[in-house]
Amino acid sequence: MKRTVLPLRAPRATAVIALALAAVLAVPTASYASSAASASAGSPARPAATTPVVTWGASADRLDAAVADQTHRVVVRTSAGGSGLRVRLSNAFGEQPVTFGRAYAGVRASGAAVAPGTNRALSFGGAASVTVPAGGSVYSDPLPGTVRPQSDLAISVYVRNAAGTATGHRMGLQTSYIAPAGDHAAEESATAYTRQTGFRFYLDAVVVDAPPGTGAVVALGDSITDGAISTADTNRRWPDFLAGRLRNDPGSVLKGVANEGISGNKVLSDGAGVSALKRLDRDVLSQRGLRTVILLEGVNDIKATPAPTAAQLIAGYRQIIDRSHAAGVCVAGATVMPYEGWGEWNAGGEAIRREVNAFIRGSGAFDAVVDFDAAVKDPAAPAKILPAYDSGDHLHPNDAGMKVMADAIDLRSLRCDR
Repeated sequence: MKRTVLPLRAPRATAVIALALAAVLAVPTASYASSAASASAGSPARPAATTPVVTWGASADRLDAAVADQTHRVVVRTSAGGSGLRVRLSNAFGEQPVTFGRAYAGVRASGAAVAPGTNRALSFGGAASVTVPAGGSVYSDPLPGTVRPQSDLAISVYVRNAAGTATGHRMGLQTSYIAPAGDHAAEESATAYTRQTGFRFYLDAVVVDAPPGTGAVVALGDSITDGAISTADTNRRWPDFLAGRLRNDPGSVLKGVANEGISGNKVLSDGAGVSALKRLDRDVLSQRGLRTVILLEGVNDIKATPAPTAAQLIAGYRQIIDRSHAAGVCVAGATVMPYEGWGEWNAGGEAIRREVNAFIRGSGAFDAVVDFDAAVKDPAAPAKILPAYDSGDHLHPNDAGMKVMADAIDLRSLRCDR
């Protein structure tokens, strides 16, 4: 059977995945159906109340042409741990329906291989298959078990029928894998996954049920947030370092981190991905457990030709703040980082950057300020990144710069009363 979903956000499911790798994770042997039957019979005690929290995310965008009869194995690193794992599959940019034949989740061993005994079948409304209409998305059902924080999962999705444009994420500095023909979602072996890709096809969020009161942070940004120039396959983007800090902070209830960066993205206009204003609801405000948005956008607007004025960019920030506040979400404004030496830098853009940063720091419009500019700039040349943090292109930080950015965030400031 297959289930067709409406082009609306699916109702919250309490999906669970427990995966075991080298005795780190434990997988229950009972199937979801048998577990549900036991619960209805009153055998096990009802689980304690939990909070759904996004543990991984990647912004949806237009990819290449959709291809049917392929299996995608997407590798993700969790942030928050918990039970109730479910995945969200997106057809946000598709012009035609896409049918996902089967989907599995398991612990990634290495490369495209899944740790033996951990690959588990996902379902959608009780069915193995689901058809998602153009513009739609769907969450999977519960999968029994628990998942540890900061573990690598392999989400395998067989695309049975698809045409037109595929939806997914273009850049994330994480290798994923494609089996070019047939359904190989259930296989733990890497043998069929003969193609590597930097794209993340169709998967745009993973959610767990975390302890009560747990919350999430979403990083809304451009290539710097997406991880450009950081070392691939090592999880050294600044949101990854932030996730590690939050995990190790016993005083913080914010444990989930979703990276919603798109390389080249702008606040005001479309280009590399639709604008931050247009994607705010889908990529950010829809995320489960969201408490705080960290907004690091603006450099691509400023270095564009023609560039908006500082007042226009600030007006865009205010829209994001107002819409987030209306949803009960805090917004931390991150200062626009220096980029002199990049080919599009000019004195006019630098003046706009400084005016925008003065607003972020001093207006009081944001619930908190994250001063990335101060963290990475060269004190001797404030329009430039400090060489120790410069990847070499004078715009994107290297791994050390990414860590300095995350370390500059006052974790206490990420919570506000909303």
